[in-house]
Amino acid sequence: FFFFFQESMHAYAANVYTTVVEELMKGKQRKFIAVEQEFFRLWWDGVATDTQKQQVHQLLQEGRLEFVIGGQVMHDEAVTLIDDQILQLTEGHGFLYETFGFRPQFSWHVDPFGASATTPTLFALAGFNAHLISRIDYDLKADMQKNKKLQFVWQGSPSLSERQEIFTHVMDQYSYCTPSQLPFSNRSAFYWNGFATFPDPPKDGVYPNMSLPVTDTNLHQYAQTMVANIKERAAWFRTSDVLWPWGCDKQFFNASVQYSNMDLLLDYINEHSDEFGVTVQYATVGDYFQAVYSRNLTWEIRNSQDFLPYSTEPFQAWTGFYTSRSTLKGIARRASSLLYAGESFFTQYVLKHPAGSICKCKALKQLQSLRWAVSEVQHHDGITGTESPKVRDMYMTNLMYGVFNVKKLMASIIFDMNNAKKNGEVYSSVYPEDSGISEVDQYVVVYNPLAWNITTFVTVSVGNLAMSVYDELGHPVPAQVQTSVESPSTYDLYILVAISGLSYRKYSVKPLDGKQSAFIGRSIKYKRRDITRAGQQSRQLFPVVNNCYQVLFDQSTNLMHSITERETNQTVQLTQEFLEYHVNGDTTKGPISDNYLFGPNASAVPVSKAVGLEVVSGALMTEIRQYFYSNVTSQDYLYAVYTRIYTVPEGYDGKLLCHRIEQEYSVGPLELNREAVLRTSTNLNTKQHLYTDNNGYQMQKRPFKAYVNNTVARNYYPMVQTAYIEDDTTRLMLLAERAHGVSSQGNGQVEVMLHRRLWNNLEWNVNNNLTLNDSSVVRPVIWLVLGTKAVTNVFYRTSGLALEHRPVVMFGALSGDKPKLPGQLQQNSVHGSPVTVPPNLHLQTLSIPGWRYSSNHAEQIRSIRTGKLKEGDADFSRVLLRIRHLYEIGEDPVLSQPVMVDLKSLLKGLGSVTVVEERSLTGTWDVNALKRWKWKTAQYPSKGFFNSTKSSGNFTVTVYPKEIRTFFVYFQSQ
Repeated sequence: FFFFFQESMHAYAANVYTTVVEELMKGKQRKFIAVEQEFFRLWWDGVATDTQKQQVHQLLQEGRLEFVIGGQVMHDEAVTLIDDQILQLTEGHGFLYETFGFRPQFSWHVDPFGASATTPTLFALAGFNAHLISRIDYDLKADMQKNKKLQFVWQGSPSLSERQEIFTHVMDQYSYCTPSQLPFSNRSAFYWNGFATFPDPPKDGVYPNMSLPVTDTNLHQYAQTMVANIKERAAWFRTSDVLWPWGCDKQFFNASVQYSNMDLLLDYINEHSDEFGVTVQYATVGDYFQAVYSRNLTWEIRNSQDFLPYSTEPFQAWTGFYTSRSTLKGIARRASSLLYAGESFFTQYVLKHPAGSICKCKALKQLQSLRWAVSEVQHHDGITGTESPKVRDMYMTNLMYGVFNVKKLMASIIFDMNNAKKNGEVYSSVYPEDSGISEVDQYVVVYNPLAWNITTFVTVSVGNLAMSVYDELGHPVPAQVQTSVESPSTYDLYILVAISGLSYRKYSVKPLDGKQSAFIGRSIKYKRRDITRAGQQSRQLFPVVNNCYQVLFDQSTNLMHSITERETNQTVQLTQEFLEYHVNGDTTKGPISDNYLFGPNASAVPVSKAVGLEVVSGALMTEIRQYFYSNVTSQDYLYAVYTRIYTVPEGYDGKLLCHRIEQEYSVGPLELNREAVLRTSTNLNTKQHLYTDNNGYQMQKRPFKAYVNNTVARNYYPMVQTAYIEDDTTRLMLLAERAHGVSSQGNGQVEVMLHRRLWNNLEWNVNNNLTLNDSSVVRPVIWLVLGTKAVTNVFYRTSGLALEHRPVVMFGALSGDKPKLPGQLQQNSVHGSPVTVPPNLHLQTLSIPGWRYSSNHAEQIRSIRTGKLKEGDADFSRVLLRIRHLYEIGEDPVLSQPVMVDLKSLLKGLGSVTVVEERSLTGTWDVNALKRWKWKTAQYPSKGFFNSTKSSGNFTVTVYPKEIRTFFVYFQSQ
């Protein structure tokens, strides 16, 4: 299953931990920091002996081994969603606390390509005392270094500001690897074990790039080299403590030769400290920050501005990875969304069906397989698309395996709950496949994972135009059926579903039985138009209208012309076109693009000269299908856009549905060295300001900046969930279901990079198979929301989450000869227990983690010391609940208000709440016991500790703007 790890990383990681633990035991002065838990856990569970495990416990107690960050991985900061960052952090922290009673308090985010302002907030909420980053723009870093401004107190969230600020250290120009030049030798320094080559280590034990060993003859010169570098760096920082990282990628697989050489060097420098003017010691990140903290200096405050994008040289803008491997980005997000649904579904089942027949331990393992897969792909060389095809395949395999497990679990829960009802309905099967409907009479089971009532459409593939859809009570349900864009022989059935929070409903889909048929979408095909000659004909516009918008299309070009927001009667001119950036693949001819970098050699070029159009309209939905051809006679289209707008019948709450224009794109396969963008041009006077989100958590303003070189690429930003442009009155928002690069290259414009296909001959890329020759077709979806700022403010948070967490659709076949007459069905058949939060809150997490640790710290430490916490059953009584406030202070007059929540009444549908404990973000701290370091700033001259917002003993909490509150909830056992 982890085939790549077993082959390479597993072998490497196993060597690191085995040899490091052995070497740390040999010298009391030696120390080591460990970061990613996925690798540590593979060693701990599969390789470590009982003796080694005992030694790890001892080293942690002595502070000589320190876990920093402590998540499953060091997550990417640009293209990850906040939910998934929290998941992977929680996953690692739960293991560390359960196994060692250890809680990381420092970060080591040295390798992500640019730094988001969400991260300092998350780490503060997790109880960290200090944060450490490295990769920021090269010119900015040089400036900060010169002015001794590499350290500051970062207030990453404008609304949480000083309550969740964190001291942040930016590594200097040498970054996280030891500088290895030796003035007295042409061999490298400080990497005595050389560079790891696994799974095939050299037979003679001589690894590539092994450093010159330390001997009596070169000891003094070695020491001079090290001291000179320490002193150079000391000039860039305000205190006389210098963090000197020792190591790099693929190091410490032979810790013995590493430590034995370094011991000699450190001892020599300390014996001659008068001469050298420095003393040196092994340290952890915690030791360093403790030293800086105790200097008691006053630090500058940084506001909520992030460090994106990231460039390393004038022509190296790391903005390509915002889009690289779009398919992986999409699947990672779908998997995350399914996990979110599966967690709350299982939690409800355990609480409300304690006697259910499903084995809870097996179910937890099924959920854990997806927790692990979604956690690991958040790695800064995972969801970023900056891995080789072999590693991408591993991520895909693990995600698909986890998705399969959770779909299977959800199907078996529905099966079990329906059979438990004994109401005469027996499923012959409930199956999670996305295969659509083939049998005669089938059920569609639809689960809404959000804690709001939703009204939306779900799509089911059917083999027939004449269909009827009924709900549990036998009432007809509005639906529309039409030819599929995928294949002419199948049909898409759109079913209008209205489902309360955390509930599911069953719909039966039957061939037409004469009573009530689904509406049929009728198709009109228009002539293909040559858009290069568009100006010569008179304009003929035709409208597509629903209750919120009128969208005009221009028949002389088959392109969109304008959108009118009907409530205010504001019209925005709006056209869309596909363009491609052409890039160079030969390093001898100039800058290149690769998995990481975007280096266009000129402006983007329009790709199509002709556009075909088909309009499919029905009572509930109109779908505009545009096909983009290279010219009027081309056989095949290069790109397609399917635009859907919905009309909601009376009696349904259609606000969100009506206010979105849904677009699905078909892009690819591209030609080599092309980067595909969709550019939307409007007549909004935006002053070329763009707004994009950090990780689906908060927005950043992105004014266009002109540079001497590479201006196009340096004005690209990640859009994880949201981007918008606006003028004084009107805003156009884009909501996405996967990450994309996004930019505003002209006034009133926003362009989204949808796909990339590249090859280059850079030696490093070729050797590591990082050339991104991605010949896939991608099908991303973007929702457009247009309106006044006030209107879009109300809709965009809920719409973004509605896109992220679309309902989960499963299919079931009825057994038995005849389905019962609709009238005989029970009335209580809307399943689930509605859990509803107000529209400015989001139920971020509702799950049963299964941890066995005690939430009383003293007790947890005691049970680890006495060995009581060996293998035991998972704990199914502890429910993890997170609630997030979606709005910033002052963003909206109503929605930005604090919200009082009575947790007992919120969760009453799940059972009777007996105990609520408020915890830190990842669950390992009782918030009343958490005391984070308070660093002195001009704003707050006294140093001390933060006390968290105390949670009162009763069940009512007030959630303030942008807060993420975490609780353990216990229910009365049934």
